[in-house]
Amino acid sequence: MEFNDYQKESRRTAIYPDAGKNMTYPVLGLCGEAGEVAEKMKKVMRDKGGYFDHDSRAAIRKELGDVLWYVSQIASELNFDLENVAQENLDKLRDRMMRGKIKGDGDNR
Repeated sequence: MEFNDYQKESRRTAIYPDAGKNMTYPVLGLCGEAGEVAEKMKKVMRDKGGYFDHDSRAAIRKELGDVLWYVSQIASELNFDLENVAQENLDKLRDRMMRGKIKGDGDNR
C-alpha cells in the first residue's frame, strides 16, 4: 500500500470534531497512541525481561497502526501528502548519514 492511498482511506474514518480544521484532536491522539506504544514496551521489559513474544508484538503492531492513523490525519489537516512527508524524512536522514551527522541532537544537523 502506498502512503497516499493509506492517507486517503484513513481520512474516511476521521470522525472527530471539526475534522478538516482541527489540529488539536489528532495531535493529542498521536501523543496518546505513542504513549500506548511506550506503555506496552515498558510492560514487556518489566514482565517478560524484554522478550517480545507473539502477543506483545501483535499488541504493539496495533498501536503502531493507531500512531500511523493519527500521523495521517495531522498530514491531512495541513494538506500534506503523507508520501511527501515520508520521502522528505528519508532524504533528510540520508543527507545526515552522508555528512556523518546521523548521531547527535538538533533539527538542523
